[in-house]
Amino acid sequence: MDYISRNLEVVVNQATKEYPVVLVTGPRQVGKTTMLQKLMEGTQRNYVSLDDLNERSIAKTDPELFLQLHKPPILIDEVQYAPELFTYIKMHVDKNHEPGAFWLTGSQVFKLMRGVQESLAGRVAVLSLTSLSQAEISGRTMTPFTIDLEALADREKNRTQADSRNIFERIYRGSMPAIVNGTNSNAQIFYSSYLSTYIERDVRELSDAIDSLKFLRFITAVAARCGQMLNVAEIAQDADINQKQAKDWLGILETLGIIFYLHPYSNNLLKRLVKTPKLYFYDTGLVCYLTKWSSAETLESGAMNGAILENYVVAEIRKTYLNSGREPYMYYYRDKDAKEIDIVLEHDGVLNPIEIKKTANPGTELIKVFGLLDKSSTPRSKGAVICMKPGLSAIDRDNYIVPIWII
Repeated sequence: MDYISRNLEVVVNQATKEYPVVLVTGPRQVGKTTMLQKLMEGTQRNYVSLDDLNERSIAKTDPELFLQLHKPPILIDEVQYAPELFTYIKMHVDKNHEPGAFWLTGSQVFKLMRGVQESLAGRVAVLSLTSLSQAEISGRTMTPFTIDLEALADREKNRTQADSRNIFERIYRGSMPAIVNGTNSNAQIFYSSYLSTYIERDVRELSDAIDSLKFLRFITAVAARCGQMLNVAEIAQDADINQKQAKDWLGILETLGIIFYLHPYSNNLLKRLVKTPKLYFYDTGLVCYLTKWSSAETLESGAMNGAILENYVVAEIRKTYLNSGREPYMYYYRDKDAKEIDIVLEHDGVLNPIEIKKTANPGTELIKVFGLLDKSSTPRSKGAVICMKPGLSAIDRDNYIVPIWII
């Protein structure tokens, strides 16, 4: 089982020199602990996991004793189980001022962030690790995805070329380290136990009233709507639960880092825009498992191929930011006339419109919608169609054609 090098390692090492506390958040099984343990090799750093009930009990009931037993520099795994530690970590940090004293990991993103921001504001670097990006899987370095011709040409040299079949194989296999590195060769078994062991257990911790079968029906209904505008009423109806419960459970999936939203781009000069976010999964392998596709081939020709392809591209772009320690400013555009732009990327004071298509030969008609952003107070810059074309190309000077494998 080979270790797959993570882009975030550089960011962790940098933050360790500058901050007393480094917190790496992200879903279970994406490799947070593996990455940090790899970075610890040959150092004096100690390790303790709060998945161990005995350690958890001490951390909760006597945090002072816990930190005497586990002296910094230390990696404390799954720290969300003992928020009582935060105050004592703060006291230690304020007394000793040593950079990199605490490395923390946590799977429950928001719950954890609240505790951290209250107790450790200004003392902690918070980083997000997602499942593997396609760049990490092919062993390449990665920078945040931007629509810049030079940067795209660089990426093209640095990536593994893939045709439509290869892309759908990547989508179908997903991006969880255990499947990618071959530890678990059977994806069905992996995802089935991932759902029952981790997701259900964590959901129980965050919500008392949970019926396993209803939850499975619920998360399946959510997966069937990836890449679509959020419709809580439909999800609730499919899962046979009420809308409040559906909202709560969606909140939990977001907290656990399973799903994320693209919010509509809004700007005071652009009127008549929709307000509903679109829903995506970080890992398309989980979507394929839940929506019961039996192979990459059936997926590629199936009814959901466009939605799952869009989910894959949006998630991959997002990962290039998060796994580089950066916050992505990504939106989508849709007005009341149902005119839509799949992604609006905002950075350095400009907007980049992006369309995602399964075609290998995109035409000029795809970029007409980009003009909708011209009324915005933030100027529109280069646009792109991300598609199945084999190599980097252009529609015109302002709009590029970017193969999916370049992300």
